[in-house]
Amino acid sequence: MSFSELGLSEAIVRAVTEHGYTTPTPIQTQAIPAVLAGGDLLAGAQTGTGKTAGFTLPVLHRLSTSATNPVGSQRPIRALVLTPTRELAAQVEESVRLYGKYLKLTSAVIFGGVGINPQIKLLKHGVDILVCTPGRLLDHMQQGTVNLNHVEILILDEADRMLDMGFIRDIKKILAVLPKKRQNLLFSATFSDEIKILADNLLNSPAMIEVARRNSTVEVIQQKIHPVDRDRKHPLLAHLIKTHQWSQVLVFTRTKHGANKLVEQLEKDGISGMAIHGNKSQSARTRALAEFKDGSLQVLVATDIAARGIDIDQLPHVVNYDLPNVPEDYVHRIGRTGRAGATGEAVSLVCVDEHQMLKDIEKLIKRELPKEVVAGFEPDPNARAQPIQLRSGGGGGGNRGAGGGGGRGRSQGAAPGVKPGQGPSRGHGGGNGAAPRPAAPRRSGGRGR
Repeated sequence: MSFSELGLSEAIVRAVTEHGYTTPTPIQTQAIPAVLAGGDLLAGAQTGTGKTAGFTLPVLHRLSTSATNPVGSQRPIRALVLTPTRELAAQVEESVRLYGKYLKLTSAVIFGGVGINPQIKLLKHGVDILVCTPGRLLDHMQQGTVNLNHVEILILDEADRMLDMGFIRDIKKILAVLPKKRQNLLFSATFSDEIKILADNLLNSPAMIEVARRNSTVEVIQQKIHPVDRDRKHPLLAHLIKTHQWSQVLVFTRTKHGANKLVEQLEKDGISGMAIHGNKSQSARTRALAEFKDGSLQVLVATDIAARGIDIDQLPHVVNYDLPNVPEDYVHRIGRTGRAGATGEAVSLVCVDEHQMLKDIEKLIKRELPKEVVAGFEPDPNARAQPIQLRSGGGGGGNRGAGGGGGRGRSQGAAPGVKPGQGPSRGHGGGNGAAPRPAAPRRSGGRGR
């Protein structure tokens, strides 16, 4: 099966082929024809499936082959993409530009964390496809600087994470002003009861797609547990990085404070690291992500929400410095490695406090994770568990202010939706520069949404 066989225009196939993609992934094979057919869609896909291209390609095709406004008048927003986080919004919009480089469509991304005025100016010119976070879109709606009266296609990307982050009220406010007649596409990694309720209220006789077993972990990822005392986690991590000469490691902590502290400790060990979380400025997060992607930064320490924008091909190592509070987040975390058939390693440093969390994770993924005690870091068999502060430092919270997190990665070498870092192409009006670069007006945002 090729992309042209899926019914996409020659201009889109040409852009996809130029970036080395020839074979659609399973989600793309199913989603693209469904979206082209014009009906609603409910799609479930784990990380690394090429989901972003699964909706950007057919949306670009539909908009480019249907009637639009007369030349000279302001372009109306015809497709609206809502994402939970800034980084994910930037990556989605970059995919739009990447695959729409030979089309006469424009796109823009708006989110919080930077000034709103450049966005207002941008919206005045009009865009065909708008990618945004819910909070910042509400800001524009309240100021009357965005017109959603002509939206033909609505895409809710990572709907499960948007609900987790408390965006449901924002989403309802946005839905209330959209045209009643439109195509709705809802993508989610999991189908919780809340997602089913949202889908029932939003979608009209949708096609349903689910790729990969629900809440499954990627088989090509080598998963391992290192039992260790809580105060020996940092020395063990430094030992693993140096002993195995890991050059690119994504480390998850439970809290923002924990992320900052770990970076300081690693720096003292001569290991370059940066933290990315909701309290960091957008420019700091963008810089950390860029340096990590290009290999100049050895370790990126992230909280669950912030990591949602990390989309890197062939990321070799993910470390759970702290186990996640929610078992499903373990699946999301480790899904950032082992993409496109490449092997990856997911290591978890587990202390006595986290034994119940580990049991919950193993129950979810229906397998017992292999345990390996590292010589010199044997845990104290008499250690007693202590309560874990789940919310201190905002490691995974759900308020809108934390909404600058990242996105579940969807990189995957065999198909598009996976290499957003390759940058935009000239001639497409959606933006200027590889995502995300705060200096560019296309990437502007406002007050922490």
